[in-house]
Order: sequence, then structure tokens, then C-alpha cells
Amino acid sequence: MEPLILTLGWIGLYAPLALGAVGSMIGCARAGSAACGALLEVEGGYGRYIGVAAMPSSQTIYGIVVTMALRRDLTIENAPGIFGLGILVGLAMLYGAIALGDACASSINVSKSKLEVFGISLAPAALVEGFSVFAFVFALVLAAAIPK
Repeated sequence: MEPLILTLGWIGLYAPLALGAVGSMIGCARAGSAACGALLEVEGGYGRYIGVAAMPSSQTIYGIVVTMALRRDLTIENAPGIFGLGILVGLAMLYGAIALGDACASSINVSKSKLEVFGISLAPAALVEGFSVFAFVFALVLAAAIPK
């Protein structure tokens, strides 16, 4: 039973990074597809679309930091906490990056037709990013409570 618990601890340790990276790839691909489509329809301002398409990559950065915060010698006492926290925050980063990619794609699609709404069209993406930051911060706080 002990090897299984320690294995789950290892999975939880790297889950925020792995799941955040997978979500970032999906989110950036979705937003990037919209950015590519926008490049065909506008005369300039390409940089803003590429920048917005890269926004979901933040989830990978959060995942790296959480993985580093969870890093410690795995024991039978701390492995369940690391597994639980790592998997849950990893899933939050995964879904957050995908949702952020969708919100960014919508922002790109609407602003290519009406550039003056570009700033306000990013509000839904900012809300999604805010929830990801909440998950990130709470993961850091809770990681400090897991025994070393």
C-alpha cells in the first residue's frame, strides 16, 4: 500500500505543471487559430492578436510555481495531501487554460470586425484568468500547510 501512496504523491507533485501545460497548449491553439484567421481580415495590429493568443500560457507558469511549492521529500504522511492538492489545482489550470483560450478567441473574433471594442472584449478573459490566479494563490497557501 505504501508504494501506491508514494506513487500518487509523485503524480500529485507534477500534476500542476503537466495539466497546466496541456491546458495551455489547447488554449493557445484555440486562440492562435482565431488569431491566424484575423490576420487574413485586418490590415494591421497583428501583434495584439498574437499577444492575446499567448495568454493561456500563463497556466503553465502557475503550474511550474505550484510544483516547486509542493516539492519536498515524499513520505506516507504528506503524499496524500500533495496528490490531492496537485491533482485539483492541476485540473483547475487545465480547464482554466482551455476556457481562457476560448475567451481569447472570442475577443479576437469580435475585435477584428470592430477594433474599438478590443479592450473591453478582453474582460471575459480577465475574469477567467482571475479565477486561475485564485486557484494558484490558494494552492501556494495550502502547499505551505502540507508537512515537509
